[in-house]
Amino acid sequence: MTTIFITGAAGALGSAVARAFDAAGANTVLLGRDIGRLEAACGPASERRMLAVADLRDAASIAAAVQAAAARFGRIDALCNIAGGFAMGTPVHATTDAQWDELFELNVRSLRNTVAAVVPGMLDGQGGKIVNIASGSARQGLANMGAYCASKDVVIRLTEAMSAELREQGVNVNCVLPGTIDTPDNRAAMPNANRSKWVSPEALADVILYLCSQAARAIHGAAIPCT
Repeated sequence: MTTIFITGAAGALGSAVARAFDAAGANTVLLGRDIGRLEAACGPASERRMLAVADLRDAASIAAAVQAAAARFGRIDALCNIAGGFAMGTPVHATTDAQWDELFELNVRSLRNTVAAVVPGMLDGQGGKIVNIASGSARQGLANMGAYCASKDVVIRLTEAMSAELREQGVNVNCVLPGTIDTPDNRAAMPNANRSKWVSPEALADVILYLCSQAARAIHGAAIPCT
């Protein structure tokens, strides 16, 4: 049975991805920072569902979670790097070191730590799938979003680099570039926005599910817009 490792599983997108893989019959390892939030978003642990708490910015913390998952399910077949962070409102010249570092910690270091823990287990001859979450905002610089755009552009570049490194070893690495995701937080922050152009977490989950399937075996290093 396929085992899927999902970071940021307590969030709107992460929980939608978890539900999609659960419905497909996969084992899921759902990672978050708080067990209560994980249970509220995804349900309690079960035979096929493992809940794990870790800080993705701490390499030792994520490595321990990956080791526990491997001990329980044998191997991780697919990694969905859903966790990340968003902030805007500061022009580049006024962005502080703390603001810059926070977004790169959440969007870049967390990804690096997770793939460092997961990829070695995929390089056993059986391969695997990795899907990262970038952003439609990563395709260009936007006013008052410089640090966020830059950090998500790095996610695209790392996706391309990893694909070039891992393709011949049977690992597909791709990323999706969502526009505004239709979440409760975004509805609250933008109450007057036209939500007809927003993408639902469930629609994004369908794309991620596909990229982790055998049907997507010919897709490598892609950055797929999802709107």
